Amino acid sequence: MRLSEVLSQILLLGICSGVAVAASYKYKRLGNAQDAQAHAEAGIAMMGGGADLDEAFRWLCGKANGGDFLILRAHGGADYNPYVAGLCQANSVATLIIPSRKAAQEPRVAAIIAQAEAIFIAGGDQSRYVNFWKETPVQDAINAHVAAGKPIGGTSAGLAVLGQFVYGSMADKGYKRDLSSAEVLADPYMNRITPVRDFLKVPGLENILTDSHSMKRERLGRSLGFLARIVQDGWSKTPREIAIDEKSALLVEASGRAKVVGTGMGVYFLQVTEAPAVCKPAQALTLRNVAAYQAPTGAVFDVRAWSGEGGESYSISVEAGVIHSSR
Repeated sequence: MRLSEVLSQILLLGICSGVAVAASYKYKRLGNAQDAQAHAEAGIAMMGGGADLDEAFRWLCGKANGGDFLILRAHGGADYNPYVAGLCQANSVATLIIPSRKAAQEPRVAAIIAQAEAIFIAGGDQSRYVNFWKETPVQDAINAHVAAGKPIGGTSAGLAVLGQFVYGSMADKGYKRDLSSAEVLADPYMNRITPVRDFLKVPGLENILTDSHSMKRERLGRSLGFLARIVQDGWSKTPREIAIDEKSALLVEASGRAKVVGTGMGVYFLQVTEAPAVCKPAQALTLRNVAAYQAPTGAVFDVRAWSGEGGESYSISVEAGVIHSSR
């Protein structure tokens, strides 16, 4: 065998075993080493963090129709592989860890993403996803995946990057403490608030901010501050938010019709109806008449029509940093 053939075999063995050769990414795969040719169906599995929901993963796997299921991460390990493989009838379940902009430039990384029938973005720190993957072939490959009508999902930080608008986070700058609602309401322009837009282009999530751990971590106040910033900065006059609680998930069909599953406090849908009265640096927020809808487990909501069944409508206002609700 010629030297070039030997080197090719070594490279192939490295890739198939899940060990990236001379690369800065990591790829671990369970199941069939050959990619499937399954016909996937569009859908979005939006998970609020906390304990993983078997029902949501089974739904996402079903959309992959027996194809290849890929978990994307910026750090961590392949612990999702056996969990998902135990729930799903998939050709393969793999984890691709892309921990830097250098790794995101590796041609093999984009190729792996392109071969997946379903993509799931794990939790962690969304600033890493934005800083490492934005304006790289990884961003392009994920967007091509959803544009082709294939399903996508995410939990916690992985959910936070699915909407058109994203809280970019600054955990990578040394901040270990979660940004609190009180901080945002007191000053929606404080330096830790880093809005980002157009990272991913998921059909049905245009003009939408997505967030997780909504009630568990008392994030309503910061959500309102983020929405006010989006208006004040001229990105949208009437932005919306889908805020999902821990142990809850929203499963969105291609039509936009979605159902709430899980054991958490459900999903909150917010929409700004008028410009903020006060949204300036070092001043407490005043934002009035935000339309809200709380959808518990079992409720349905159409994210395109922005209307639901089985939940409750109400309104929220913020006066000088203090939240008031009509209910």
